[in-house]
Amino acid sequence: MHRHWHKKPLLVRRAIEGVQPTVPRSQMFALAARDDVESRLIQRGADDRWRLRHGPLPRRALPSLAQPGWTLLVQGLDLHADAAHALMSRFRFIPAARLDDVMLSYASDGGGVGPHIDSYDVFLLQVQGRRRWRVGQGPERGPMALRDDVPLKMLAHFEPAQEWMLEAGDMLYLPPDWAHDGVAVGGDCMTASIGFRAPRADELAQALLARLADAPAEARRAPRYRDPAQAATTTPAALPEALLRFARDAVRCALAEPGAIERTLGEWLTEPKAQVWFEVAGTAMQNAGRGVQLDRRSRMAYDARQVFINGESLRASGRDARLMHMLADQRRLDARTVGAASAAAKALIDEWLANGWLRPAD
Repeated sequence: MHRHWHKKPLLVRRAIEGVQPTVPRSQMFALAARDDVESRLIQRGADDRWRLRHGPLPRRALPSLAQPGWTLLVQGLDLHADAAHALMSRFRFIPAARLDDVMLSYASDGGGVGPHIDSYDVFLLQVQGRRRWRVGQGPERGPMALRDDVPLKMLAHFEPAQEWMLEAGDMLYLPPDWAHDGVAVGGDCMTASIGFRAPRADELAQALLARLADAPAEARRAPRYRDPAQAATTTPAALPEALLRFARDAVRCALAEPGAIERTLGEWLTEPKAQVWFEVAGTAMQNAGRGVQLDRRSRMAYDARQVFINGESLRASGRDARLMHMLADQRRLDARTVGAASAAAKALIDEWLANGWLRPAD
């Protein structure tokens, strides 16, 4: 973290000994055919013409395994496969609020997505076959022009400065804005990309302000605009200065509410992705004498005063707060810890089991 994070690439040979694909090829192809899974097919022709098709992608839409130059990408694999979620959890030496998802790439010989840059950190773990990575200069080069003749955000000019061949188990870390290009060598190539959340300031501000505005008016004790001293006017289209002041004060009051930013940020960061739904995995009766663990789709975080789970927030202090922090950090509680929890904490655990956010521990 000190030498490489946000600074320069790092190649780790044999990062995971005996690594296996998070899902077999057949299951990956089946996931790509589902309408609740984000997938893409990228093909490169012999004349350097590129084609992009978004899923769902039934098996008949995919080229034959022997055809060179194509890549299948399945996004958010951690939402659909426990092994992918377990892989992502190995990167929790970085705050979980920054973790985004696991993307799995399957490529035939010569397959890739072309030279490009990512605006976020990424770990590229080779899980099957071989891939040649070429890495160019970092963000000090400034903005790079993109090709306008392809349906991808592909660099118009790419000058590699380093090159590595990654075997199964090898891993490459790339900071944001480093140009790179990965090409499968020999086919049957699978690469897992562990990506991170890096929201833009305007995106974050828009999300937080929208959440603040959605809070119930009675919860915010928000006054309604009044203008009893308003005089008749001959310039009706001019914005009243009193209304402008009221608007400025409204925004300032919303932001000044104690804990408002912390609450809305925690709720936004733990909001499940749009395609996520939960199935009931247990009940209080089933949980008796057993531990619990977060469902792989659940997101949980906390700050000094609140606990956040799947877009909701609650106040927690003392022993209950320590219990919830343990659940968020370790994503599980053993049976003894659950048994010693307070009645309020047990009620929450029962509610979250009923929602499908928790399930009995494996």
